[in-house]
Amino acid sequence: MAEAGIIRRKIASQRAVTAEGGPGADRGWRIGLARAARDLMKLSLDVQALVVERRSLAELAELVPDRALIAILDGPREGLGAIILTQPLLSGFIEAQTIGRIRAQDHVPRKPTRTDAAMVVALIDTALSGLEQALADEADLVWAGGFRYASFLDDPRPLTLLLEDAPLRLLRTTVSLAGGLRTGEILLALPAEGRGQRPVAAAMQATPSDHGPAFVQALSERVNGAQTRVEAVLARLTMPLAHVMALTEGMILPLQDAAIDRISLEGLDGRHVADGKLGQNRGMRAVRLIDKAAQPQTQGGMEDAVPAFPTPRFTASAPMAEEPGDFPAMDFPAMDFPAMGEGDLPNFFATGTD
Repeated sequence: MAEAGIIRRKIASQRAVTAEGGPGADRGWRIGLARAARDLMKLSLDVQALVVERRSLAELAELVPDRALIAILDGPREGLGAIILTQPLLSGFIEAQTIGRIRAQDHVPRKPTRTDAAMVVALIDTALSGLEQALADEADLVWAGGFRYASFLDDPRPLTLLLEDAPLRLLRTTVSLAGGLRTGEILLALPAEGRGQRPVAAAMQATPSDHGPAFVQALSERVNGAQTRVEAVLARLTMPLAHVMALTEGMILPLQDAAIDRISLEGLDGRHVADGKLGQNRGMRAVRLIDKAAQPQTQGGMEDAVPAFPTPRFTASAPMAEEPGDFPAMDFPAMDFPAMGEGDLPNFFATGTD
């Protein structure tokens, strides 16, 4: 019967931990305390028992042991908490720092002072920092993260006035120092309502579904903001590969269908996306988009012209004057080519294939 009672108490304790804080706060606080004592005081600290429970402020005041050190903690969004060290543990921490070891004889109880508080500030902050790091991906980070030492209380009575009268999460930890030379309790009381940052894993889980409206909008913004390239094509010429390989300097290729008022805008895949005509705007070559269904169009300003290519694809021998709003036709200088015989230029188009 006694063994059954022990098992039931263990199960009830585990349920309380899971309901109120979960294994994250339990494990994180154990690790934080042990590492803080080891790194700062070269002291072994063993957690014998830990319970996470919900308490009211009045209940916390009743749980404060006699002659315990009470430190007020400052947390996120003006949240306040408290950490309470019982007298045996406090004396053990002081002895470890002053004489380098914990004495085997019993300690003499005394009222804690501000000097005692100053000597354990680093231990408290390091343990709280370790708890926060251990909860980086845990839900308990919302209520247990971001707290640090703020001040010391030499009397437990103002505790109920300083802390907010709201539910608290209380971590009651029984620890032993130096293999059992000192045994006592550490009480960590924090606001039950989470005021800290959400863990990274929880924030990722809270992101919109991959098929939701927010995802579609974000994807549209990304796609619409991507860079693309459009080419202004004056004319295209098709000829056999053998004729292309036979091209030499000085040969002339007639562009029978080329016209500066019929420019094709095409994507990188060669797909036709719009029509335009060639002109100039502010001294640069420009292509003005046109609607084929609305042709012919009257010549007007270049308000809807799109500047094309900072380095013009078709160059002229003399610079153009800047004429904002003007869209004259482009004049090309007359070119005098030498006469050619019948055999000088092969008839590419008679037998040409794509």
